[in-house]
Amino acid sequence: MKLLLASLLAGSVTAFAPQQASRATTSMHETKDDLKILAEAQNPVVKFFDPINLSEQDFWDQGEEASIGFIRQAEIKHGRVAMMAFSGFCVQSNWHWPWAMTTAGDPFPSTDLSPEAQWDAIPEAAKWQIILLAGAFEVWDETVGLREGEGSHYMRGGRPGDYPSFSRFRDDVHFVFDLYDPFGFSKKMSEEKKERRLAMEINNGRLAMIGIFGFLAADKVPGSVPLLEQWGAVIPYDGATMAPFEANFSIFGGN
Repeated sequence: MKLLLASLLAGSVTAFAPQQASRATTSMHETKDDLKILAEAQNPVVKFFDPINLSEQDFWDQGEEASIGFIRQAEIKHGRVAMMAFSGFCVQSNWHWPWAMTTAGDPFPSTDLSPEAQWDAIPEAAKWQIILLAGAFEVWDETVGLREGEGSHYMRGGRPGDYPSFSRFRDDVHFVFDLYDPFGFSKKMSEEKKERRLAMEINNGRLAMIGIFGFLAADKVPGSVPLLEQWGAVIPYDGATMAPFEANFSIFGGN
């Protein structure tokens, strides 16, 4: 039933694919007017939606274009994390690696546990490995990977969502695949098609953000997502969802 749920939700993502975008949507979208054009291409029904006027803020006195670049990068990044989280939640609920998790031979947490409880069950060293790896990706994106012709920063005219290549790391340290298109399939893709695919990715990321928080709410608050309970996709969790290490630690100061 959980696999069926995942299939249905994954299939519904295609409903959020944008219509054919005009040439105007291939600009850098650094002004509010550009955002309105982009929003209509992403969803011609909802169009531009900014109820708290984020697009009019001036972050760190950097100006409109830099602030909008920051907002767009943040949304794309959070959407990508949410898509990985949603997919991982579905997989972890049904399957885990068959080999040992630690050098001592401990297995991975059972799928009888919810994904939240599985996180609680892995060693603290494993949690730090995951967090530090994510931090290393962030550092590369913000600093190292953007030097020496790797691309402009998203607050300095660069295109939000572009992640720099690991080419310098491959040349100087160790071989590693790029995160996006490691085999170069998109080299001949037109800029218009790339823009359409990025718009689709943003829409899918928005849906994934709703989806992953739906899963978390359903496991933590009984009855909060009735449909998931009807489908048998809920494993109650009584821990602190926002506590990455121990129940008495939380980035929000509570459960």
